[in-house]
Amino acid sequence: MTAQDYDAIVLGAGAAGLMCAAVAGQRGRRVLVIDHAEKAGKKILISGGGRCNFTNIGTAPDRFLSANPHFARSALARYTPADFLALVERYGIAWHEKTLGQLFCDGSARQIVAMLLEECARGGVDFALGRPVGGVEHGADGFRVAIGGGRDVPVTARALVVATGGPSIPKMGATGFAYDLARQFGMKVVEPRPALVPLTLGGDDPFRALAGVATPVVARAGKTAFREAMLFTHRGLSGPAILQVSSYWRHGDPIIVDLVPDRVEGWLREAKRATPRAGVGKLLAGALPQRLADALAEMLGLRGELANLSDAKLAAAEQALAAWRFVPNGSEGFAKAEVTVGGVSTADLSSQTLESRKVPGLYVIGEAVDVTGWLGGYNFQWAWASGWAAAQAL
Repeated sequence: MTAQDYDAIVLGAGAAGLMCAAVAGQRGRRVLVIDHAEKAGKKILISGGGRCNFTNIGTAPDRFLSANPHFARSALARYTPADFLALVERYGIAWHEKTLGQLFCDGSARQIVAMLLEECARGGVDFALGRPVGGVEHGADGFRVAIGGGRDVPVTARALVVATGGPSIPKMGATGFAYDLARQFGMKVVEPRPALVPLTLGGDDPFRALAGVATPVVARAGKTAFREAMLFTHRGLSGPAILQVSSYWRHGDPIIVDLVPDRVEGWLREAKRATPRAGVGKLLAGALPQRLADALAEMLGLRGELANLSDAKLAAAEQALAAWRFVPNGSEGFAKAEVTVGGVSTADLSSQTLESRKVPGLYVIGEAVDVTGWLGGYNFQWAWASGWAAAQAL
């Protein structure tokens, strides 16, 4: 590679970076994408069980976490799920809605990566893959990026887009590079922590024997609740409901779980009056998986027939089942986290363009920003929307 001037250099060949590069390239900008990975879109390929949950038709600003809950509103409004879906359909990619507005490829996530690369090709985007960034400098004429560990001639551009994500899933090559670069240029970073991640319960977990059992619940962390499935694991709790609340959970706080969300207050006492000779275990198994029902009956001291249990004991059991208190001792960490909460502070970025307020020409997009979506395609939609918004300003 010879020394060349670009209009923009995009650091990161993930969802946000590819989107930004493709749109900017098709707007006539000369763009270079740099990534230390040998291939583009590695995290896209493993998403959604290999089928890529590429957006969510229920996307709205209130489904994203940020120190500034209004920051994402502008980008999300200007590039919507319908816009990305139109692109998917233009490429003839078959898709389906799974649940709760989640859109998946019928085939493979490779189709989404291929689509984005073709969009980049149409924009004449250059790539430098398998090339780590050695350093970034900023001067009056723009940005100078050393790539390939110093073996290559540095490249320059008037604009630099940081799309290197957060530290979630380090085995895929994820790092905190975006945060280091932001700090280098005097920008603040909101403390990053694992999100959409299983929670651990510690050595005295009485539910460990139930690993593999799943049940529909309403899980709550603070004031935020989600109704989806919860899965017991050898280390604690997982499943969509737990992954969702994990983004809101703070160490030391409890997770409150309604284990019987379809049962109304008084259901056990009513059953006692209707079928006094019914066994408690059998009754609980009508609302819960058998292994979980048996374990809970034992923990709550519910043995024998309903007729032999006082209304007060049954009322206490109802309350316990509707608000079971788990106190996680931690999470599975960035290794198992799907995304990162926190990141480059939105206070230092324009919500319209994602450009730094402190360094003209520097943009931060995607997961690197302190904007984190719910489980279910929201984070991809933020990647598309933030990448598109930055590309309009390049």
